[in-house]
Amino acid sequence: MNNDIDRIAIMKNQIFSVITGTGSYIPARCIKNEDFLDYEFLDSSGKSLGKSNQEIIEKFFDITTIAERRYAQDNLVTSDLAYYAALETIESAKIDKEQLDYIIVAHNFGDVKNQQKSLDIVPSLASRVKYLLGIENPNCIAYDLPFGCPGWLQAMIQADYFLRSGDVQKILIIGAETVSRVCDPHDRDSMLYADGAGAVILEAIKGDNPVGIVAHKTRSDTLLHSKMLFMGKSYKTNGQIHSDSAFLKMHGRKLYQYALENVPPAIKDCLEKSNTKIQDVKKILIHQANGKMDEAILKRLFNLYNIEDIPEGIMPMTIDWLGNSSVATIPTLLDLIWKGNFKPHEIQKGDTIVFASVGAGMNINAAVYKV
Repeated sequence: MNNDIDRIAIMKNQIFSVITGTGSYIPARCIKNEDFLDYEFLDSSGKSLGKSNQEIIEKFFDITTIAERRYAQDNLVTSDLAYYAALETIESAKIDKEQLDYIIVAHNFGDVKNQQKSLDIVPSLASRVKYLLGIENPNCIAYDLPFGCPGWLQAMIQADYFLRSGDVQKILIIGAETVSRVCDPHDRDSMLYADGAGAVILEAIKGDNPVGIVAHKTRSDTLLHSKMLFMGKSYKTNGQIHSDSAFLKMHGRKLYQYALENVPPAIKDCLEKSNTKIQDVKKILIHQANGKMDEAILKRLFNLYNIEDIPEGIMPMTIDWLGNSSVATIPTLLDLIWKGNFKPHEIQKGDTIVFASVGAGMNINAAVYKV
Protein backbone atom coordinates (compact mmCIF):
# COMPACT_ATOMS: atom_id res chain seq x y z
CA MET A 1 0.00 0.00 0.00
CA ASN A 2 2.75 2.46 0.93
CA ASN A 3 4.54 1.74 -2.38
CA ASP A 4 1.37 2.62 -4.30
CA ILE A 5 1.01 5.87 -2.36
CA ASP A 6 4.65 6.76 -3.05
CA ARG A 7 4.22 6.00 -6.76
CA ILE A 8 1.15 8.26 -7.01
CA ALA A 9 2.97 11.02 -5.16
CA ILE A 10 5.90 10.80 -7.59
CA MET A 11 3.57 10.91 -10.60
CA LYS A 12 1.92 14.07 -9.26
CA ASN A 13 5.30 15.79 -8.92
CA GLN A 14 6.70 15.01 -12.35
CA ILE A 15 8.49 17.79 -14.21
CA PHE A 16 7.79 18.16 -17.90
CA SER A 17 9.52 20.32 -20.52
CA VAL A 18 6.84 22.39 -22.20
CA ILE A 19 7.02 24.91 -25.05
CA THR A 20 5.56 28.22 -23.88
CA GLY A 21 6.66 30.46 -26.74
CA THR A 22 7.89 30.28 -30.33
CA GLY A 23 9.52 32.67 -32.75
CA SER A 24 11.33 32.80 -36.07
CA TYR A 25 13.14 35.07 -38.48
CA ILE A 26 12.61 34.48 -42.19
CA PRO A 27 14.89 36.70 -44.30
CA ALA A 28 13.08 38.90 -46.77
CA ARG A 29 15.52 38.23 -49.62
CA CYS A 30 13.91 35.60 -51.86
CA ILE A 31 16.10 33.66 -54.30
CA LYS A 32 14.17 31.78 -56.98
CA ASN A 33 15.46 28.86 -59.03
CA GLU A 34 15.68 31.02 -62.15
CA ASP A 35 18.18 33.24 -60.33
CA PHE A 36 20.71 30.42 -60.86
CA LEU A 37 20.43 30.48 -64.66
CA ASP A 38 23.62 32.53 -65.03
CA TYR A 39 25.69 30.37 -62.66
CA GLU A 40 28.59 28.23 -63.87
CA PHE A 41 27.94 24.76 -62.46
CA LEU A 42 30.82 22.26 -62.53
CA ASP A 43 31.49 18.72 -61.35
CA SER A 44 33.99 17.83 -58.61
CA SER A 45 36.83 17.71 -61.15
CA GLY A 46 36.08 21.23 -62.36
CA LYS A 47 34.54 20.17 -65.66
CA SER A 48 31.24 21.32 -67.14
CA LEU A 49 28.20 19.20 -66.33
CA GLY A 50 27.37 19.04 -70.05
CA LYS A 51 23.82 20.31 -69.54
CA SER A 52 22.15 23.68 -69.76
CA ASN A 53 21.37 25.43 -66.51
CA GLN A 54 17.70 25.22 -67.41
CA GLU A 55 17.96 21.42 -67.48
CA ILE A 56 19.96 21.36 -64.23
CA ILE A 57 17.44 23.57 -62.45
CA GLU A 58 14.42 21.62 -63.68
CA LYS A 59 15.94 18.33 -62.54
CA PHE A 60 16.88 19.91 -59.21
CA PHE A 61 13.28 20.97 -58.66
CA ASP A 62 11.95 17.51 -59.55
CA ILE A 63 14.29 15.88 -57.02
CA THR A 64 14.07 18.36 -54.14
CA THR A 65 10.72 20.22 -54.64
CA ILE A 66 12.60 23.49 -53.89
CA ALA A 67 11.40 26.45 -55.99
CA GLU A 68 12.87 29.26 -53.90
CA ARG A 69 14.83 29.94 -50.73
CA ARG A 70 15.67 32.86 -48.43
CA TYR A 71 19.07 34.54 -48.01
CA ALA A 72 20.03 36.89 -45.19
CA GLN A 73 20.63 40.54 -45.96
CA ASP A 74 24.30 41.34 -46.57
CA ASN A 75 24.66 43.33 -43.33
CA LEU A 76 23.34 40.50 -41.10
CA VAL A 77 25.11 37.46 -39.63
CA THR A 78 23.77 34.32 -37.99
CA SER A 79 23.71 35.77 -34.46
CA ASP A 80 21.57 38.67 -35.75
CA LEU A 81 19.03 36.23 -37.17
CA ALA A 82 19.11 34.31 -33.89
CA TYR A 83 18.54 37.54 -31.95
CA TYR A 84 15.48 38.52 -34.00
CA ALA A 85 13.98 35.05 -33.50
CA ALA A 86 14.77 35.26 -29.77
CA LEU A 87 13.01 38.61 -29.40
CA GLU A 88 9.84 37.23 -30.95
CA THR A 89 10.02 34.07 -28.84
CA ILE A 90 10.42 35.90 -25.53
CA GLU A 91 7.48 38.12 -26.42
CA SER A 92 5.43 35.06 -27.38
CA ALA A 93 6.17 33.36 -24.04
CA LYS A 94 5.42 36.57 -22.10
CA ILE A 95 8.42 36.09 -19.80
CA ASP A 96 11.05 38.36 -18.32
CA LYS A 97 14.26 37.76 -20.26
CA GLU A 98 16.23 38.00 -17.01
CA GLN A 99 14.51 34.80 -15.83
CA LEU A 100 16.19 32.69 -18.52
CA ASP A 101 18.46 30.02 -17.06
CA TYR A 102 20.06 29.05 -20.38
CA ILE A 103 20.38 30.31 -23.93
CA ILE A 104 21.43 27.51 -26.30
CA VAL A 105 22.15 28.36 -29.93
CA ALA A 106 22.44 25.54 -32.44
CA HIS A 107 24.45 26.39 -35.55
CA ASN A 108 27.38 24.99 -37.53
CA PHE A 109 29.34 27.81 -39.16
CA GLY A 110 29.27 30.75 -36.76
CA ASP A 111 28.91 34.34 -37.92
CA VAL A 112 30.04 34.10 -41.53
CA LYS A 113 30.11 37.60 -42.97
CA ASN A 114 28.97 38.23 -46.52
CA GLN A 115 31.80 37.52 -49.01
CA GLN A 116 34.05 36.33 -46.17
CA LYS A 117 34.48 32.62 -45.37
CA SER A 118 36.45 32.84 -42.11
CA LEU A 119 35.12 31.09 -39.00
CA ASP A 120 33.87 33.45 -36.27
CA ILE A 121 32.64 31.71 -33.11
CA VAL A 122 34.47 33.62 -30.35
CA PRO A 123 32.60 34.63 -28.34
CA SER A 124 29.89 32.03 -28.82
CA LEU A 125 26.82 33.00 -30.80
CA ALA A 126 24.75 32.41 -27.67
CA SER A 127 26.88 34.97 -25.83
CA ARG A 128 26.29 37.42 -28.67
CA VAL A 129 22.55 36.83 -28.53
CA LYS A 130 22.55 37.34 -24.75
CA TYR A 131 24.44 40.61 -25.28
CA LEU A 132 22.04 41.78 -27.98
CA LEU A 133 19.09 40.96 -25.71
CA GLY A 134 20.67 43.07 -22.99
CA ILE A 135 20.41 40.35 -20.35
CA GLU A 136 22.30 41.28 -17.18
CA ASN A 137 21.73 38.07 -15.20
CA PRO A 138 25.13 36.28 -14.87
CA ASN A 139 23.30 33.05 -14.00
CA CYS A 140 21.83 32.91 -17.50
CA ILE A 141 24.29 30.53 -19.15
CA ALA A 142 24.87 30.97 -22.88
CA TYR A 143 26.53 28.36 -25.07
CA ASP A 144 26.49 26.93 -28.59
CA LEU A 145 25.72 23.45 -29.87
CA PRO A 146 27.14 22.33 -33.25
CA PHE A 147 25.51 19.02 -34.19
CA GLY A 148 24.81 19.27 -37.89
CA CYS A 149 21.26 19.90 -39.03
CA PRO A 150 19.83 18.03 -35.98
CA GLY A 151 21.44 20.66 -33.70
CA TRP A 152 18.27 22.50 -32.67
CA LEU A 153 16.49 19.28 -31.74
CA GLN A 154 19.56 18.06 -29.85
CA ALA A 155 19.56 21.36 -27.94
CA MET A 156 15.92 20.67 -27.06
CA ILE A 157 16.94 17.25 -25.76
CA GLN A 158 19.73 18.75 -23.64
CA ALA A 159 17.32 21.38 -22.32
CA ASP A 160 14.87 18.64 -21.36
CA TYR A 161 17.53 17.04 -19.16
CA PHE A 162 18.28 20.39 -17.51
CA LEU A 163 14.64 21.15 -16.81
CA ARG A 164 13.86 17.70 -15.45
CA SER A 165 16.70 18.11 -12.94
CA GLY A 166 14.49 20.51 -11.01
CA ASP A 167 17.15 23.23 -10.81
CA VAL A 168 16.22 25.02 -14.05
CA GLN A 169 12.98 26.76 -15.05
CA LYS A 170 13.28 28.48 -18.43
CA ILE A 171 15.52 27.87 -21.46
CA LEU A 172 15.71 29.67 -24.80
CA ILE A 173 16.66 27.27 -27.62
CA ILE A 174 17.55 28.79 -31.00
CA GLY A 175 18.46 27.25 -34.34
CA ALA A 176 20.07 29.78 -36.69
CA GLU A 177 22.21 29.52 -39.80
CA THR A 178 23.40 31.33 -42.92
CA VAL A 179 24.18 28.28 -45.04
CA SER A 180 24.09 30.36 -48.22
CA ARG A 181 27.48 31.79 -47.28
CA VAL A 182 29.31 28.45 -47.05
CA CYS A 183 28.08 26.84 -50.26
CA ASP A 184 30.10 26.74 -53.47
CA PRO A 185 28.37 28.74 -56.24
CA HIS A 186 29.87 26.30 -58.78
CA ASP A 187 28.29 23.28 -57.07
CA ARG A 188 24.65 22.63 -58.05
CA ASP A 189 24.02 21.46 -54.46
CA SER A 190 24.31 25.14 -53.50
CA MET A 191 20.71 25.53 -54.66
CA LEU A 192 19.59 23.48 -51.64
CA TYR A 193 20.67 25.90 -48.97
CA ALA A 194 19.03 28.83 -47.26
CA ASP A 195 19.24 31.08 -44.22
CA GLY A 196 16.94 31.62 -41.25
CA ALA A 197 16.35 31.25 -37.53
CA GLY A 198 13.74 29.67 -35.29
CA ALA A 199 13.42 29.42 -31.53
CA VAL A 200 11.32 28.27 -28.58
CA ILE A 201 11.10 28.87 -24.86
CA LEU A 202 11.05 25.57 -23.00
CA GLU A 203 9.81 25.72 -19.40
CA ALA A 204 9.64 23.25 -16.51
CA ILE A 205 6.00 22.50 -15.69
CA LYS A 206 4.84 20.18 -12.90
CA GLY A 207 1.84 17.98 -13.60
CA ASP A 208 0.08 14.67 -13.19
CA ASN A 209 -0.12 13.64 -16.85
CA PRO A 210 2.65 13.48 -19.44
CA VAL A 211 2.94 16.67 -21.47
CA GLY A 212 5.67 18.37 -23.45
CA ILE A 213 8.70 16.26 -24.37
CA VAL A 214 7.78 12.71 -23.36
CA ALA A 215 10.56 10.79 -25.13
CA HIS A 216 13.56 11.32 -27.37
CA LYS A 217 16.09 9.28 -29.31
CA THR A 218 19.53 10.17 -30.72
CA ARG A 219 22.10 8.19 -32.68
CA SER A 220 25.50 9.06 -34.22
CA ASP A 221 26.91 6.89 -37.00
CA THR A 222 30.44 8.24 -37.27
CA LEU A 223 32.52 5.15 -38.02
CA LEU A 224 31.25 4.71 -41.57
CA HIS A 225 29.34 7.92 -42.26
CA SER A 226 31.16 10.85 -40.64
CA LYS A 227 32.44 12.19 -43.98
CA MET A 228 29.14 12.24 -45.84
CA LEU A 229 29.00 16.01 -45.26
CA PHE A 230 32.32 17.84 -45.17
CA MET A 231 34.11 21.09 -45.93
CA GLY A 232 36.02 21.20 -49.23
CA LYS A 233 37.36 23.38 -52.00
CA SER A 234 35.35 25.10 -54.69
CA TYR A 235 34.79 23.13 -57.88
CA LYS A 236 36.35 26.10 -59.66
CA THR A 237 39.86 26.59 -58.30
CA ASN A 238 41.29 28.87 -61.00
CA GLY A 239 38.68 31.58 -61.05
CA GLN A 240 37.52 34.24 -58.66
CA ILE A 241 37.14 31.82 -55.76
CA HIS A 242 40.41 31.02 -54.01
CA SER A 243 41.30 27.33 -54.07
CA ASP A 244 41.80 27.19 -50.30
CA SER A 245 38.32 28.44 -49.47
CA ALA A 246 36.19 25.94 -47.58
CA PHE A 247 32.68 25.14 -48.77
CA LEU A 248 29.99 22.74 -47.62
CA LYS A 249 30.08 19.55 -49.69
CA MET A 250 28.15 16.31 -49.51
CA HIS A 251 27.83 12.85 -51.00
CA GLY A 252 24.19 13.33 -51.89
CA ARG A 253 23.19 9.85 -53.04
CA LYS A 254 24.85 8.12 -50.08
CA LEU A 255 23.26 10.59 -47.67
CA TYR A 256 19.85 10.01 -49.23
CA GLN A 257 20.17 6.25 -48.77
CA TYR A 258 21.48 6.59 -45.21
CA ALA A 259 18.51 8.75 -44.25
CA LEU A 260 15.98 6.36 -45.79
CA GLU A 261 17.46 3.39 -43.99
CA ASN A 262 18.00 4.93 -40.55
CA VAL A 263 15.59 7.80 -39.88
CA PRO A 264 12.33 5.75 -39.93
CA PRO A 265 13.58 3.16 -37.37
CA ALA A 266 14.84 5.97 -35.11
CA ILE A 267 11.41 7.60 -35.14
CA LYS A 268 9.75 4.24 -34.50
CA ASP A 269 12.08 3.60 -31.54
CA CYS A 270 11.15 6.98 -30.09
CA LEU A 271 7.42 6.33 -30.50
CA GLU A 272 7.77 2.96 -28.78
CA LYS A 273 9.81 4.52 -26.00
CA SER A 274 6.89 6.86 -25.27
CA ASN A 275 4.23 4.16 -25.76
CA THR A 276 2.76 6.21 -28.58
CA LYS A 277 0.88 4.68 -31.49
CA ILE A 278 1.67 6.16 -34.88
CA GLN A 279 -2.09 6.50 -35.44
CA ASP A 280 -2.11 9.02 -32.55
CA VAL A 281 0.49 11.30 -34.15
CA LYS A 282 -1.05 14.54 -35.46
CA LYS A 283 2.03 16.09 -37.06
CA ILE A 284 5.55 15.02 -38.00
CA LEU A 285 7.85 18.04 -38.17
CA ILE A 286 10.97 16.82 -39.92
CA HIS A 287 14.16 18.57 -40.96
CA GLN A 288 13.73 19.52 -44.59
CA ALA A 289 16.84 18.92 -46.66
CA ASN A 290 15.10 17.42 -49.68
CA GLY A 291 11.36 17.24 -50.25
CA LYS A 292 11.33 13.93 -52.08
CA MET A 293 13.66 12.38 -49.49
CA ASP A 294 11.34 13.40 -46.65
CA GLU A 295 8.36 11.92 -48.51
CA ALA A 296 10.27 8.65 -48.89
CA ILE A 297 11.20 8.69 -45.19
CA LEU A 298 7.55 9.18 -44.24
CA LYS A 299 6.46 6.31 -46.47
CA ARG A 300 9.09 3.99 -45.00
CA LEU A 301 8.08 4.97 -41.48
CA PHE A 302 4.46 3.96 -42.07
CA ASN A 303 5.62 0.81 -43.87
CA LEU A 304 7.29 -0.24 -40.61
CA TYR A 305 3.76 -0.39 -39.19
CA ASN A 306 2.36 -2.04 -42.35
CA ILE A 307 0.29 1.07 -43.04
CA GLU A 308 -0.15 2.13 -46.66
CA ASP A 309 -2.58 5.03 -46.26
CA ILE A 310 -0.64 7.97 -44.82
CA PRO A 311 -2.83 10.66 -43.22
CA GLU A 312 -3.04 13.72 -45.43
CA GLY A 313 -1.21 16.75 -44.06
CA ILE A 314 0.67 14.86 -41.34
CA MET A 315 4.05 16.16 -42.59
CA PRO A 316 3.77 19.91 -43.34
CA MET A 317 6.54 21.16 -45.62
CA THR A 318 8.11 24.58 -46.15
CA ILE A 319 11.13 23.48 -48.19
CA ASP A 320 9.52 24.50 -51.49
CA TRP A 321 9.71 28.20 -50.52
CA LEU A 322 12.22 28.30 -47.64
CA GLY A 323 14.81 25.77 -48.83
CA ASN A 324 17.11 23.96 -46.41
CA SER A 325 18.06 26.32 -43.58
CA SER A 326 19.70 23.56 -41.54
CA VAL A 327 19.01 23.93 -37.79
CA ALA A 328 16.37 26.59 -38.45
CA THR A 329 13.98 24.43 -40.48
CA ILE A 330 12.07 22.68 -37.69
CA PRO A 331 11.70 25.60 -35.22
CA THR A 332 10.66 27.92 -38.07
CA LEU A 333 8.03 25.44 -39.25
CA LEU A 334 6.83 24.97 -35.68
CA ASP A 335 6.49 28.71 -35.17
CA LEU A 336 4.49 29.15 -38.38
CA ILE A 337 2.03 26.42 -37.41
CA TRP A 338 1.93 27.31 -33.70
CA LYS A 339 0.83 30.86 -34.49
CA GLY A 340 -1.64 29.92 -37.19
CA ASN A 341 0.47 31.29 -40.03
CA PHE A 342 0.63 28.10 -42.11
CA LYS A 343 -2.96 27.13 -42.82
CA PRO A 344 -4.58 24.65 -43.01
CA HIS A 345 -2.02 23.15 -40.61
CA GLU A 346 -2.65 23.68 -36.92
CA ILE A 347 -1.56 22.37 -33.54
CA GLN A 348 -4.15 22.01 -30.81
CA LYS A 349 -4.18 21.06 -27.15
CA GLY A 350 -3.90 17.29 -26.79
CA ASP A 351 -2.10 16.75 -30.10
CA THR A 352 0.95 14.51 -30.33
CA ILE A 353 3.82 15.81 -32.46
CA VAL A 354 6.97 14.08 -33.63
CA PHE A 355 10.16 16.04 -34.30
CA ALA A 356 12.89 14.36 -36.36
CA SER A 357 16.14 15.37 -38.01
CA VAL A 358 19.17 13.96 -39.79
CA GLY A 359 22.45 15.60 -40.74
CA ALA A 360 26.21 15.89 -40.55
CA GLY A 361 27.81 13.48 -38.14
CA MET A 362 25.98 11.48 -39.32
CA ASN A 363 23.49 12.28 -36.59
CA ILE A 364 19.81 11.42 -36.27
CA ASN A 365 17.40 12.44 -33.52
CA ALA A 366 13.70 12.32 -32.80
CA ALA A 367 11.37 13.48 -30.04
CA VAL A 368 7.73 12.89 -29.16
CA TYR A 369 5.91 15.96 -27.85
CA LYS A 370 2.42 16.09 -26.35
CA VAL A 371 0.72 19.48 -26.51
